[in-house]
Amino acid sequence: MGDVQEAIKTLQMAMNLPGMKKGSATAKSKGRKAEISASDRVSIFLELVDAHRLNGEQHEAAKVLQDAINEFTGTAEELRLMIANAELALTHGDVEQALSMLRNVSPEQPYFVQAKEKMADIYLQHRKDKKLYVSCYRDLVDKVPSSQTYLLLGDAYMNIQEPEKAIDVYEQALKKNPKDGTLASKIGKALIKTHNYAKAISYYETAVKSGQQNFLRYDLAELLLKLKHYEKAEKVLVQALDHETVNELSPLMDDSRYHVLLAKIYSKMEKTEEAIVSLQRARELQARVLKRAQLEQPDAVPAQKVLAAEICAEIARHAAAQRDYEKAIKFYKEALVYCETDNKVIMELAHLYLAQDDIDSCQQQCALLLKNDQNNEAAAMMMADLMFRKQDYEQAMFHFQQLLERKPDNYGTLSRLIDLLRRAGKLEEVPKFLDLAEKYSSRAKLEPGFHYCKGLYLWYTGEANDALRHFNKARKDSDWGQNAIYNMIEICLNPDNDTVGGEVFDNLDGDMGNSTEKQESVQLAVRTAEKLLKELKPQSLHGHIQLRIMENYCLMATKQKANVERALNTFTEVVAAEKDHVPALLGMATAYMILKQTPRARNQLKRIAKMNWSPAEAEEFEKSLLLLADIYIQSGKYDMAGELLKRCLRHNKSCCKAYEYTGYIMEKEQAYKDAASNYEMAWKYGNQTNPTVGYKLAFNYLKAKRYVDAIDVCHKVLEVHPNYPKIRKDILDKSRAALRT
Repeated sequence: MGDVQEAIKTLQMAMNLPGMKKGSATAKSKGRKAEISASDRVSIFLELVDAHRLNGEQHEAAKVLQDAINEFTGTAEELRLMIANAELALTHGDVEQALSMLRNVSPEQPYFVQAKEKMADIYLQHRKDKKLYVSCYRDLVDKVPSSQTYLLLGDAYMNIQEPEKAIDVYEQALKKNPKDGTLASKIGKALIKTHNYAKAISYYETAVKSGQQNFLRYDLAELLLKLKHYEKAEKVLVQALDHETVNELSPLMDDSRYHVLLAKIYSKMEKTEEAIVSLQRARELQARVLKRAQLEQPDAVPAQKVLAAEICAEIARHAAAQRDYEKAIKFYKEALVYCETDNKVIMELAHLYLAQDDIDSCQQQCALLLKNDQNNEAAAMMMADLMFRKQDYEQAMFHFQQLLERKPDNYGTLSRLIDLLRRAGKLEEVPKFLDLAEKYSSRAKLEPGFHYCKGLYLWYTGEANDALRHFNKARKDSDWGQNAIYNMIEICLNPDNDTVGGEVFDNLDGDMGNSTEKQESVQLAVRTAEKLLKELKPQSLHGHIQLRIMENYCLMATKQKANVERALNTFTEVVAAEKDHVPALLGMATAYMILKQTPRARNQLKRIAKMNWSPAEAEEFEKSLLLLADIYIQSGKYDMAGELLKRCLRHNKSCCKAYEYTGYIMEKEQAYKDAASNYEMAWKYGNQTNPTVGYKLAFNYLKAKRYVDAIDVCHKVLEVHPNYPKIRKDILDKSRAALRT
């Protein structure tokens, strides 16, 4: 348990028991002699030596060991003390003295094997000499040839990654003891280590047929599962479970782990019901095993509790996958009864509460994780997300900043912080964290993670060209590449997105340029997106669906009716399989809008608007609400649009489009001051790069008689877009004239 001081107290009490030391009276109880054997007495001395050593009390450890040597010199237990003395010498860094002591032990003496094992360990751990390490075990086999010493030599070869030599030695040992199933298992594992899977399967099958221990069926099934031979693996395990001697290796093992492995096989075969039945059976058996272990073998209880927790957690995962959240929560809680500090289970339970929008329960689990491990990055990030949901932006940023103070180049945390700062309307704080990462690591500008974060910031601030360049530098990376590609595709497919700068798709805004130029720009963007799509390599079912969605967004971006209808069919199929799939519903709505079927689009968007906001699909939720608001604005339903825009801004205070639409509503209602204040926010969060927003802001400044501000904005627009239509004549000249009068 790690409580060394308590261990020392207990051992000191044991040292004072009658019969522990020379000359002490032998304990008697109710007329029955209760002598302590010499072996047990030495064990108590040595345990106390170890406890003092672990507690950093080297002097006390040496003193107890000397007492033991004085007590047992000349007895059969003397060699155990010599080995312990060598161990103590190692703690003082005296490797040669330790080896010198151990070399004095001869083959005729007891504990010769233990002495050789200790010598081998010193050669490997302290001298880093693999040859001398193995030579100790070869010497053992020469001096004391037995199946046990051959086994030790084979294990030594495995430890130094020489499985071929290990197999030869294990096979020699097996000849000495043909019925040793442990050896057969080790040979199988060594064959797997050499990637000789066919021979390993053949070996296991032969061993099983020859009547060796039934637990080899488990090893065989595990290998077949690894090789994706699911039907064969299932057959082997079912045979094992039908066999009478399943638990011959350990009477406490029962066959619960066999059922757990069978459940894994069924899961791979997509036989969910059978997997759950196997896990339920495993749970029942494991409860029985635990009860028996508590009575008969207390040492085995911790390991059995771990297995019981794993079984419950696996049942919970299946329930969660089937959206049976109550059942999932029940079994996660049961898993924590067995292993209270299982961080993985606590995190999965927290995710489940988050999916149900149970913020308080999720927060409790995160707090528990952080109590167990202050540096738990996943828990700190989730806690930050929770604080954001509660609109406690200061607390949210506090958790991220703590992580980044410890490791400024933690780009996973930095990317999440950038998103949080965007949603909190504090993007201006991002550069200091990017600068901090650069100062912390001289390699920052070579790191794909840094370029991804820089790209994210630039994208969010309307610098789409520069964002693409930075995402491109992260594009080939195994960790950051896939997300970078998704973002690049997103930029390509959304030329009208409020975060896209004016240079990416030449002159797409306003009345600038001719229709041919616009079409060519769109076609170029779609071709680029299609090329990038081929680089996506999804690793999960969710990833494959996401890729399918993106492919069909590419089809829609062509604006060709046949392509849009094809995309619509795909989105409809996805929604049929998973009715609340927000990206697919948004895809359907977008397709209907392109096909000029606005009522149908509105129906899909209203479905999304009724759902709970999900962080995982935050972008799609935002786009859906903005599109629905646009529809309401077009039909003059400003109040309904206004509510949706407030909801967008509640979840993303940097949402330029929401400010722009709100400004438009105010402008239509001739509330020019309010319109100007909303356009100001759209202009600010778009990094003053969107000329359309600049035009609208300047126009409303003019209407609100803020002529100097109007002139200032006109200059900024014309500086970047010298030929932007109407702004000079309609606003700049009129503002100047108004100032003169």
